[in-house]
Amino acid sequence: MAIKKSSFVFGVSVSDYNFIGREQESRQLKLNFEEGINTVIISPRRWGKTSLVQHVRKMISPDVITVYVDIFGCKSEYEFYNTLVEAVLKQTATTMQLWMDNAREFLARLSPKISFAPEPASEFSVALGITPKTHTPQEVLNLVESIAEKKGKRIVVCIDEFQQIGEWSDSISTQKKLRSIWQHHKLVSYCLFGSKKHMMSNIFQDKKMPLYQFGSLMFLPKIPKKDWVKYIVSHFAERKRTISDELAGEICDLVDSYSSYVQQLAWHVFSLIDEGDTITEAHIHLAMQNLVDSCELLFLEQTNPLSEYQMNFLRALSAGIKERFGEASIREEFKLGSASNIPRLKSALIKADLIESDGRLMNITDPVFAYWFKNRFL
Repeated sequence: MAIKKSSFVFGVSVSDYNFIGREQESRQLKLNFEEGINTVIISPRRWGKTSLVQHVRKMISPDVITVYVDIFGCKSEYEFYNTLVEAVLKQTATTMQLWMDNAREFLARLSPKISFAPEPASEFSVALGITPKTHTPQEVLNLVESIAEKKGKRIVVCIDEFQQIGEWSDSISTQKKLRSIWQHHKLVSYCLFGSKKHMMSNIFQDKKMPLYQFGSLMFLPKIPKKDWVKYIVSHFAERKRTISDELAGEICDLVDSYSSYVQQLAWHVFSLIDEGDTITEAHIHLAMQNLVDSCELLFLEQTNPLSEYQMNFLRALSAGIKERFGEASIREEFKLGSASNIPRLKSALIKADLIESDGRLMNITDPVFAYWFKNRFL
């Protein structure tokens, strides 16, 4: 029996039936992959960066090998190296090739632990134990170039949550090593992306940083509302449920067309009715409340550490203030402290990924958090 397609997907990367739009971005990224152009993707979280990369990986020529690695859990330089090498070895060779391929010399100085699942088709895991005593950064980072040379193919290494590197105590030193080695690779290119826009921008757009202008910058726009409306209406219809274009558009407006939230809110709406039913305005508002309730614990964890001044700054944003926070009338109304306190408040809240700067204007980063905060604290 065929597995029923999920109407709406969130919390994971989406593909095929649940992937929409991004035609131009997909075309450009595919071309970058096949031509060996380093790419840096920057956008707010929940805009579909990972989904785009995974989508393009399926599109490219078989002459190009892609490797995907998520480094969210990496807390140090050598944790990163172990994670990177494991991903490269697993995704450029079969289990049988692992010991016979070009990594043999590299692995010879290690005692790697390889675990196989009982099922033949299941993945294997590799614990490499790479340390400064076993391998230099040059040896680790040049491994993938050696593999590409021996296979006679281009390799694209896609590194998700790349902003984690900016959190390390030796971050600048590590970035210098990456730049000095990666810039000499001829057959390997890199696609670097992450979920914290301000940190990614700092790493790749600050002239003082080692990875400044490392690759082609790709700033993802939002998927147009009209595309989302078509997607929502058609997915409801395919499951014999009805929603109007207007109410589908309201779903987009409530979450500011953030890709993951559109999928999530649409799912909450979908779950409220049965086959043959029609969505009403009341369903939309109930679904939005259900979405907010599901996120509340996370939002409380984000606000609990904030100072009174930081909470007041968020209150000002929720009240519609976007600029001129240093003016006496605004500081007095929202109890923001002295004018010299404003830059510190902005910096702390940007670092916490709660607000972002759009030119001169400040905004709360997460639209559902903004909705929750306004209703709870304003």
